[in-house]
Amino acid sequence: MDTASEQAPAPDRNQSAAAYRNLIVATVGFTLTFWAWNLIAPMSGDYKERLGLDSFQQSLLVAVPVLVGSLGRIPVGALTDKFGARLMFPVVSALTIVPVLLLIPAKDSYGAMLAAGFLLGLGGTTFAIGIPLVNSWFPPAKRGLALGVFGMGMGGVALSGYFTPRISKHGDNLPFLIVAGALVVYSLLAAVLITDRPDRKVPTDSLGHRLGQAGRLRVTWELSALYAIGFGGIVAFGVYLPTYLKTWYEMSPTEAGTKAAGFALVTVIFRPAGGWLSDRIHPALVTSAALLAAALMAIVQAFDPPLDPVGTIALLCMAAGLGTASGSVFALVSQVTPQAKVGSVTGIVGAMGGLGGFVPPLVMGAIYSAKGSYSIGFMLLSDLALAGCVYAYGRMRTLRPSS
Repeated sequence: MDTASEQAPAPDRNQSAAAYRNLIVATVGFTLTFWAWNLIAPMSGDYKERLGLDSFQQSLLVAVPVLVGSLGRIPVGALTDKFGARLMFPVVSALTIVPVLLLIPAKDSYGAMLAAGFLLGLGGTTFAIGIPLVNSWFPPAKRGLALGVFGMGMGGVALSGYFTPRISKHGDNLPFLIVAGALVVYSLLAAVLITDRPDRKVPTDSLGHRLGQAGRLRVTWELSALYAIGFGGIVAFGVYLPTYLKTWYEMSPTEAGTKAAGFALVTVIFRPAGGWLSDRIHPALVTSAALLAAALMAIVQAFDPPLDPVGTIALLCMAAGLGTASGSVFALVSQVTPQAKVGSVTGIVGAMGGLGGFVPPLVMGAIYSAKGSYSIGFMLLSDLALAGCVYAYGRMRTLRPSS
């Protein structure tokens, strides 16, 4: 009896160790594949000069991998429900090596760059693999923080933006070779270290049927709308903030890039904070409060305050609100989605979040071209965030956690 009682806690300890191992390995993979996903954007100025591109062609080159990566999360999430992250993470990471290396011979052809960029979108799909993996390993009381920590992998985009152009100064092909090499090592490690939860529910129906079921859930589209505001706002500012700072505040490209990096860093830090708060408060309440804060800061920025200190404070607080909301929304996903459908729902929600980031920059640019001001654009952002705030509080907090 004494021996049995001493050994009883072991499975719990082993399970906890496996949960944290999977969280760490998945977060590293998410960061690395997102770096690969964003390899073109930091070098787009060089490609514009090399290939003689106009602004639209340059924008399209940057947008293709992002759009493909966002939409690709839908089937990848459903495939993860079926085959598990143990297979999907190393396979997708290994396949991403191909377009990374193809960027080397493609650099002298716009058509080839678009084709490589299309395939590079694969790197942006790992988000839909890691969420169901982490969700399955952690109990509800710790799930929000764990999902938030995994979400910090989106910082791979910021790492790429900072390091890729600096590495390229030592050799045009060096960034692609380094990232490809890192992906090779990671794919091998992931194949060994990532494990699916032993009692994971495996769906038996077809991919199309499961996506259809996820698409018919009302909560899928409610969560998609909230994530499109939170994460979409992060993507939008990541893309457009340097342009806004250079145009409106007449900053140098280096200064604007540094400020934009600070904005991105704040969103990365506050994403796990949103998950941590969601473990203690209903995630709908956290989402509502975070979107309210973002809305209020957007209103402040709409009045074109001086950048130091009011504008900087407003933009950083907006980043904190959007980062917190992006973390709390996925804590909400884990509560209101049946376990066997988390991957499918995550894929759709993640896709909508990514796509939601490409409408605001177009709107902001169009409004500035027509009116010579960004104020209307910031007021529209505040309206969307306030709508999300009210909906999260009024509707989403009443949903019961699913078993």
